[in-house]
Amino acid sequence: MHSTTREHDSEQSDWSRRQIAYYRARAIEYDTSYAERMHLPQLAKVLDTLPVTGRVLEMACGTGQWTMLLSDRASSLTALDAAPEMLDIARGRMQGTTTRFIETDIFSWEPDRQYDTVFFAFWLSHVPPAEMEAFWDLLRWALAPGGCVVFLDDSHAKAEIEELVVEAQVPTVRRRLSDGSQHLTVKVLYDAASLTKQLNNLGWEAHIEQVDPYHFSGIARPRESE
Repeated sequence: MHSTTREHDSEQSDWSRRQIAYYRARAIEYDTSYAERMHLPQLAKVLDTLPVTGRVLEMACGTGQWTMLLSDRASSLTALDAAPEMLDIARGRMQGTTTRFIETDIFSWEPDRQYDTVFFAFWLSHVPPAEMEAFWDLLRWALAPGGCVVFLDDSHAKAEIEELVVEAQVPTVRRRLSDGSQHLTVKVLYDAASLTKQLNNLGWEAHIEQVDPYHFSGIARPRESE
């Protein structure tokens, strides 16, 4: 079991509610906008080089684009997301597989089993700095002995194409959907060196590499002494 009790308010914070609302509203156009913002075929090739195996947990699975790529490499696959609209699309995409989907706010979720691999793509940048320690503590709880965390995300260079909200209490960007609506979401952009140092300070052995000017990949394992 987890050695540290994670305390949560009875209601989600404003930033979390806004973030979930944004992804619920974005679900119907997510695949199109994702393709415009990401280089998915190239990043999928990067995923092929990363150690995804065994019992796999995917956090913030969205519409299941990465879930589909993980499926053939997993002995079992569990996928989490807070947006039911996203999960509906992901379930359709993964129809005929044994993928277990869970609708949950990751910041209040507790694992009911352990996993050999925990994977997330473009999720770490949506974790506010104040939640980083608790989030990585949760990952330690979710991992089976010998397991690892594998992730992909935006690097600091993406700041040049984001609309930053300078007055926000947590790092935040403004996003616009095709219907003209505007939404706010947490966006914390890292460089490989500073993120590696931060994870090392949290008790992880992290190896993070820049894969192109805008993205990095990472592998992290809990230090045995922790």
